[in-house]
Amino acid sequence: MFKGSITALMTPFKNGAVDEQAFQKFVAWQIAEGINGVVPCGTTGESPTLSHDEHKRVVELCIEVAKGKVPVIAGTGSNSTDEAIDLTKHAEQAGADAALIVLPYYNKPTPEGQFQHFKAIHDATNIPIVIYNVPPRSAVDMSVDTMARCAKLERVVGVKDATADLARPIRTRIAIGKDFCQLSGEDATALPFLIQGGHGCISVTSNAAPKLTSEMHAAWRKGDIDTAMSINEKLMPLNDAMFCETSPGPVKFAMSLLGHGTSELRLPLAPIADSSRAKVEAAMKKVGLIGQ
Repeated sequence: MFKGSITALMTPFKNGAVDEQAFQKFVAWQIAEGINGVVPCGTTGESPTLSHDEHKRVVELCIEVAKGKVPVIAGTGSNSTDEAIDLTKHAEQAGADAALIVLPYYNKPTPEGQFQHFKAIHDATNIPIVIYNVPPRSAVDMSVDTMARCAKLERVVGVKDATADLARPIRTRIAIGKDFCQLSGEDATALPFLIQGGHGCISVTSNAAPKLTSEMHAAWRKGDIDTAMSINEKLMPLNDAMFCETSPGPVKFAMSLLGHGTSELRLPLAPIADSSRAKVEAAMKKVGLIGQ
């Protein structure tokens, strides 16, 4: 259903508020650069510190620009099932193509709780659901067995896998089937993830390099492995720099260098250190995104 490089969009702020104009300009630029899809209000979009009204507005702003051009997978997760249902219903009504729903963080639900959470959201809505499995942030990991159980629900169509376990995609493919959409959540291993049965990547790096990341995935799909590997090697310094501090700090600084909003974050995220700024700037120069 979804494939290629899909950007986990950052949310630009200006003087503490969402910069709506800068955000829509940024989404339009991503599409013009050839990105294969967009995700508003994921972790990279600082969804934990967006109010519910802001969250819904950002989804609407994204859909206004992207609908009909590239798929919009709206982040709608919460550690409260009722809140996740509300956000997912809104995304469906606004016209999103799917909802990206993170495992409930902090609560640490059991496998049964994980399944019941997604079943409740599934049964209350009519939109395709992509499970977001990111143990470092959610403190729980959805096993392949539980994923397979969730996949039996009609509209659970895929997973964003940020486990960094490169055995996971092939095990998931064996357990669920090749049509279950597997999207990497890890830029540094996105290419080997494809080799192991993946379909694409929900990317942080593609905020800054949508053209390059999309070209890497296109080369892979065409069977041009040498080109895919060459682009992957070129992108690696940028992949590393985007995570030199907690995301999205580095990527928002990178986007400010490209003229897409400011590097402003919301607490408890703090501005990245000068040393980290230097790493990001050096990586962007090395990849050719900004001048020497």
